[in-house]
Amino acid sequence: MRGLLITFEGGEGAGKTTQLRLLHERLRALDLGVQVTREPGAGPLGAKLRDILLYDKVTAKAELLLYLADRAQHAADKLGPWLAAGQVVLCDRFIDSSEVYQGYARGLGVDFVRQLHGWLLPDIWPDLTLLLDLDPAQGLRRVAERTGQTDRLENEHLDFHEKLRQGFIIQAQREPQRIRLINADQAAPDIALAIWQEVEPVLRHWQEG
Repeated sequence: MRGLLITFEGGEGAGKTTQLRLLHERLRALDLGVQVTREPGAGPLGAKLRDILLYDKVTAKAELLLYLADRAQHAADKLGPWLAAGQVVLCDRFIDSSEVYQGYARGLGVDFVRQLHGWLLPDIWPDLTLLLDLDPAQGLRRVAERTGQTDRLENEHLDFHEKLRQGFIIQAQREPQRIRLINADQAAPDIALAIWQEVEPVLRHWQEG
């Protein structure tokens, strides 16, 4: 049986990492085979690309191509084998980030980005995407308070982050069956419960499938 790919999306500081960890713990408690990964930076090549993407100045087109290069290697090394082995895979960012950050906010075109992704990975697509929605200003404050430093994307103007939020919401409206909007402006346990209410029926259908 093919595995299940669940992706986490949202703006900076929305709490994706925390919620991914909590869901991972819950799934492991059910004795499921679960793998956790992220984009960019899941492997040796990804780690190098991550440093470039987060700290070096690059053009929008170069940014997109670097993310896609990371994804192609990520799929070959991890996503593809895990899914083929029937694992549940939790991924921090995937195709929706590319479509929103580069396609929508950078103006390269959402459909164009999707077309490139389809050329690279025609057989890998999220089964469920959890979109953590939060006011961008609040999310950026969380990032600054948590780390004391910010990367290139986090340092973009607030209007860029507001555009990202708009782009993610458009994505959710475009694909409501796959992308589930989660209010991230609440306590972590409440967010985790909201996430589980979306994950549990998808997981049950997959297990019965």
